[in-house]
Amino acid sequence: MVLEATIIVIDNSEYSRNGDFPRTRFEAQIDAVEYIFQAKRNGNPENTVGLISSAGSNPRVLSTFTSEFGKILTGLHDTKIEGSTHLGTAMQIAALTLKHRQNKVQHQRIVVFVCSPITDKRDELLKLAKKLKKNSISVDIISFGETDTNSQLLEEFIETVNNSQDESSHLVTVSPGPRLLYEHIASSPVILEEGATGMGGLDGAGAGDNAFMDFGVDPSMDPELAMALRLSMEEEQQRQQRLRQQQEEQEQQAQTVQETDGQEHEPKA
Repeated sequence: MVLEATIIVIDNSEYSRNGDFPRTRFEAQIDAVEYIFQAKRNGNPENTVGLISSAGSNPRVLSTFTSEFGKILTGLHDTKIEGSTHLGTAMQIAALTLKHRQNKVQHQRIVVFVCSPITDKRDELLKLAKKLKKNSISVDIISFGETDTNSQLLEEFIETVNNSQDESSHLVTVSPGPRLLYEHIASSPVILEEGATGMGGLDGAGAGDNAFMDFGVDPSMDPELAMALRLSMEEEQQRQQRLRQQQEEQEQQAQTVQETDGQEHEPKA
C-alpha cells in the first residue's frame, strides 16, 4: 500500500443523532473510523491518521497524526454532537494539517463522513476541490443518511478533485439496510483502492493478490470475501507472533532459573 497520511473528518452535527443506521449515525461512524484506521495501519505500518470533527461552532482537530488508535478513540469520545456541519472549513483545516505532516514522503488523503445536509455554497466547494487537486490531496467521501440531498454536489466535487490520469478520490454512497456502515466501506474503493489497497497488510509476509488466488478468490471479483480472508490471515499472523513471543519469554525465564541454580550450587572457597 502507498505510504499515506490520512485525515478523517467526522460529521458530529445534530443529524448524527438519527437512528436510521445502527445504533445512531454518529456511533456508526465510530465503528467505521476504527475500521479505516486499522486498514490504513495494516496496509503500511508507517501510515499515520488524524481526526477532525466538522460540526459545532467550528470544526476541531481531535487528534493530530498518530499510529495509536487510543488517541483517535479519545478524540471520538470527547466529541460533542452539536450544530450543523461546516464541510468546506473542515476540509480546509484537514488540508492545512496534511501540509504540516512530519513525513513529507507520505501521500495526502482526506476521508470525509457526511450524514447531514450540506450548507456550503456549490461554487466555494468546487473551488476548494480545485485547490485540493492542485496540492495533490486525494479525497474519499462517505455519504449516508441524507444522500438524496447531497448526491449531486458531492459527485461534482469528486469529479473536480479527480483528474483523468489518477482517479484517486472516491464517493461512497450508503443507504440504510441490514449491513453496517463499515461493512459497506470494507468493499468500497476507500479500502480496496485500485484493487489492492485493502490487501497491503499482507505484503510483509510475501503475500498479496496471489495469496487469495490460493483460495480460489479473485479480489477484484469478490472484494468482500477477499477482505474477510485478509482479516483472518492477519489474525493468524498476530496469533503466531504472540505464541513466538510467549515461547521466547519462557525460554528466557528457564535460562535465568538455570543460571540462578548453578550459582547456588557452586562450591564455596
